[in-house]
Amino acid sequence: MTTTLTHDDFQRASAALEQALIPFTKRFPGESGARQPVHTVYGGAHLFKSDTTQKLGALALRALADFAPDAATLAGAIGIGNASLAETVYARVLEKLKREPVEDFRIDFEDGYGNRPDDEEDGHAAAAAREVAAGMAAGTLPPFIGIRIKPFTNELMRRSVRTLDIFLTTLVEAAGKLPPWFVVTLPKIQLPEQVTMLADLYDVLEPKLGLAAGSMKFEFMIETTQSILSERGVSNLPLFLEAARGRAVAAHFGTYDYTASCNITAAHQRMDHPMCDFARHMMQVAYAGTGLWLSDGATNIMPIAPKDVSREEARTIIHRAWRLHVDHIRNSLINAYYQGWDLNPAQLPTRYAAVYAFFIEGLEAATERLSNFIKKAGQATLVGDVFDDAATGQGLLNYFLRALNCGAITEEDALATGLTLDELRSRSFVKIMRGRREKK
Repeated sequence: MTTTLTHDDFQRASAALEQALIPFTKRFPGESGARQPVHTVYGGAHLFKSDTTQKLGALALRALADFAPDAATLAGAIGIGNASLAETVYARVLEKLKREPVEDFRIDFEDGYGNRPDDEEDGHAAAAAREVAAGMAAGTLPPFIGIRIKPFTNELMRRSVRTLDIFLTTLVEAAGKLPPWFVVTLPKIQLPEQVTMLADLYDVLEPKLGLAAGSMKFEFMIETTQSILSERGVSNLPLFLEAARGRAVAAHFGTYDYTASCNITAAHQRMDHPMCDFARHMMQVAYAGTGLWLSDGATNIMPIAPKDVSREEARTIIHRAWRLHVDHIRNSLINAYYQGWDLNPAQLPTRYAAVYAFFIEGLEAATERLSNFIKKAGQATLVGDVFDDAATGQGLLNYFLRALNCGAITEEDALATGLTLDELRSRSFVKIMRGRREKK
C-alpha cells in the first residue's frame, strides 16, 4: 500500500496544531490531588478570635449530643438507611469535630460584617489580624483561612482596599508571614478589571510586606449574572482567570446573591434552583482543567429552634434543617462540587456526615475500579511522559485523596486499592505508574 503524504508533510501540517495544544496540555496536568477543604465557614470579622474554630467545634458537638446522641438518631434525621454505615459515619464525625472541626474559615468584612464607620472597621481589621497572628503562634487556626473583603465597586472600593492593607500589614508585622493556604475572597465580581485591580495591589503589597513575589492568592466569588455572561454575550469567567495572572486558586458560587440578581423572589432562592444549576455548570465548563477549586454555596435554613418550643418540637425543626443541608451537600457532591459554605456550627455535623457517607458508599466500587485500572495501566505503553488515560487514573486517585484528606476513609481503606502510602502521598497517577515501571 502506498501513501501520498510524506513525513515532512505531516510535520509541517502538525506544527501549528502542536503549538495550539500546548496551553491545553498545561491545563490538564497529570498531577493534582492537593487537599481541598470540604467547606468554608465564615463569620463577621468583629467576632473573630484566635480560638474561634475550637469554639465552633464545641458548639457542633453540643448540637450533636442534644439532637442526635447516637448513630441511629442521626441516620434517621439525614436519611442513612444502612446501620453499619451509620455507625461508621457517626464515629468519624465525632472524631473530626474533636480534632479538626473547621477546615476553612473566612473572616468576613462583607455581608457578615456590614457597613460601619471607617474608624470602627480600621480597628476590626487590625484586631482580626492580631488574632490570626495569635492563632498561628498557638496552633489554633484551621488548615485554611482567609478574609473576604468588600466588593470593588465605586462606593466600596477605597474601603475594601484600606481594610486589606491594614489587615495584611498588621498580620505580617505581628507574625512575620501569612498563614499557610491564606486567601483573600473577592466578592460580587462583574468585570475582569476588578480582578486585575486586586492582582495589581498584590504586586505592590508583596515587596512592601517582604513577601515572595506571587505568593499572595485570592479566590473569586461568582454571584452576579455579569460574571456568567456579559452584556455582549461573552462569558467573563475565563477573563477573570486571565486577569488573575496566576494568583487565583478557587471560584466560589454565591447562591443567594446570584438568584437575587436573577430576580428570583426570596422564598424561592435555594441551592437547588435551576438557575443555580446553570451558573455552576458554566463555572465547571470555564474552569475545567485549570486547577481552580470550585465551591458551592450555603444552605441558609439554619438548624436553630426557637427558645419557646418544646424539646420534641425543637428536635423536629433541627432534624428538618439537617436533612435539607445534607440533601444540598449530596447534590453538590454528585455534581462534582466538593466544597460548600457553612453558616452555623450546628451545620458542621451534617457537613461531615454527608461528605463521609458519600465517599464511604462508593468506596467498595471505587477500590475495585482503581485496583483493576492500575493493573491494566501497568501493562499499557507510556507515550512521552503521559499515559493516554492518565486523566482517568488521576480522577480515580483523587477520589481516595479527597476521602482521606477530610477523614471519610482511613489509610487502611485506601491501601486496599493495592497502592502504597508513598504512592498515595505522591498524589500523581503518572508518578505512580512511572515508579512501578522503573522497578520492573
